[in-house]
This record gives sequence, structure tokens and C-alpha cells, in this order.
Amino acid sequence: MTQTTEELKAEDLTLEVARLFPRQGEWTEEDYFSLPETNKIVELSEGRLIITPSPTDRHQSISGNLFSLIRNYVRLNDLGEVRYSPLDVWLYEGTIRQPDIIFMSNEHRDRITDRYWIVPDLVVEIISEGTERQDRVYKFREYQKAGIPEYWIVEPFQNTIEIFTLEDGIYVQLGKWSTGETVYSKVLDGFQIVVDNVFDVKD
Repeated sequence: MTQTTEELKAEDLTLEVARLFPRQGEWTEEDYFSLPETNKIVELSEGRLIITPSPTDRHQSISGNLFSLIRNYVRLNDLGEVRYSPLDVWLYEGTIRQPDIIFMSNEHRDRITDRYWIVPDLVVEIISEGTERQDRVYKFREYQKAGIPEYWIVEPFQNTIEIFTLEDGIYVQLGKWSTGETVYSKVLDGFQIVVDNVFDVKD
């Protein structure tokens, strides 16, 4: 099919706009923070811009349940602050992520800025279709390298929650829980939740 003059002009304009941005692998933090606001999840990983599709309804339901459970416990015990995506988290130079849920203890409140957080105490990632490799490989390495004490991986397709804690700079699995079981945290001392309440599992 032959393109019209208007289509060719639009294509040329798209290419011109693309040339305004850095190539993959060459993005800097300054470039990243200069991007316009968007409803997409946009992250920076070692010079590469990562754009993730909007989450599904099930993802958001799980995220909302877990956020409420963690925030209520944190507030009740005056432990710190809890936020949810999208919020930039600076891990180390050239790497900025937007975890689904983040917790910062009172001890580290100085790491909270209005624009972004710096290395929180706990991060949660809820796996979506197409993000498992990011969550289990790339983000796993990055959170470990940044020194985040606790990393949760929530698996909606199997109704499981895995928690990894940092020991001598290496993530070690604290536990993996499924329906009918109770999750506990090392960073959130005394915190316990039933897996079913996160995934809305009915009897």
C-alpha cells in the first residue's frame, strides 16, 4: 500500500522527534528527569530507558491489598513511610526504578526527597506478563547491588509471595508462601499477613 504525503510527513516527524532523545545505553539521570510526565511506568537501568505497559486490573487489586496491609501496620507502629508506584527510586548512579511498593524506615527518612526516594528499606515487585525476567533477574541484581535489605516478589499467577533478605551483600530467600500460609517480614518486625488476603482468595 502506497503511503500518502501526510503519512510520510508524520513518519518523518516521528523520526525527527526520536533523534532528540539519547540512544539506548546512553541515557543519563539528567535525560531521565527531563522527560515529560506520563502514565506509563518509565525506568532507567544502566543507561537504558525501560518502558513497561500499564498494569492489569488484577495487578492493581493485589497491589492495593498489599499496600493497605503494609501501610496500616507501619502507621500503627510508627515505623516509617510507605508509597506505591509510580514513584522514582534512585538506586545508584544511572539506575532509577519504580517498584510497586516501597517502605522507608524512620531511621532513613533523610533518603526521602520530594522528587524521588534513595535506596528504601524494602521493595515489592508484583510480576506481570512480560516482566518476570525484569523482576527476577535485572531488578533482583540492582536491588541487591543497591543494598536494599528486603525484596518481595509477588507472583499473581501462582498466588505466591517470596521474600529475600540481604546477608553479607547477597540476597537469601527468607521464605516462599502460598495460599493458606502466613507471610512474615524481617525488616517489618512482627508483621504478618495471610497470603489469601493479598490475592482475595475465597474459601
